[in-house]
Amino acid sequence: MYDREMRENARPDGPGARIERAGAVVRQVADAQGWNGVLWSRPDAAGADLAIRDQIDRFTGLGRDFEWKVYGHDEPADLGDRLLAAGFRAEPEETLMIGEAAGPVSAAEPPAGVRLVRATDPAGVDLVVDVHERAFGTDGTRLRHRLLARLAADPGTLVAVVALAGAEPVGAARTELVPGTRFAGLWGGGTVEAWRGRGVYRALVAHRARVAAAQGYRYLQVDASPLSRPILARLGLHALSTTTPYLYGV
Repeated sequence: MYDREMRENARPDGPGARIERAGAVVRQVADAQGWNGVLWSRPDAAGADLAIRDQIDRFTGLGRDFEWKVYGHDEPADLGDRLLAAGFRAEPEETLMIGEAAGPVSAAEPPAGVRLVRATDPAGVDLVVDVHERAFGTDGTRLRHRLLARLAADPGTLVAVVALAGAEPVGAARTELVPGTRFAGLWGGGTVEAWRGRGVYRALVAHRARVAAAQGYRYLQVDASPLSRPILARLGLHALSTTTPYLYGV
């Protein structure tokens, strides 16, 4: 169900992005600030290397870096090795976790002194990006671009939330709602180091679960890091597969 609704029949994740289907590959093409990559693939062993070369040609022809998301159940089984041989580099493996939006996950509340605020304008997006940069140590320029574009073009499909301790942003996360599917994706959940272990992340997950359930989505989907996986498991989400980003730079 997840593969069919979220990968094989994927929708563009923002304005200006488009889904392309080429043989046994489904990919998204976006501008340089958006997400470019392969969402689903099922080439047979004989055609896998040609499919890989075709994607490299397509994205490099556009001048784009891109990602090939490889799941643990994808075929052929040696797809990751083939991507490495073709010049990709692998990022750390994550766990695909799924849970019921109306299940136990929705019960957690923020710790004392912390309130959750929805980011709906550029000032709110700046708070989300500030947390992202401090929590993950990465540049948030692309994230800022994508959130602002999505909020301007289709605000009903994005819920971005900031956890504030007083006026200080200490956690942030977003939910991407995909119309026509049963899944709401939980993305970018992070807490600044000084506030970890206090329940901020759990509260962000629960808040987004309630929003998703209220909008009629049955399932939550998370690509969980090793840090978040045990928290999500305690909240009732289940490991379904693994996912590894393979990156190709122009």
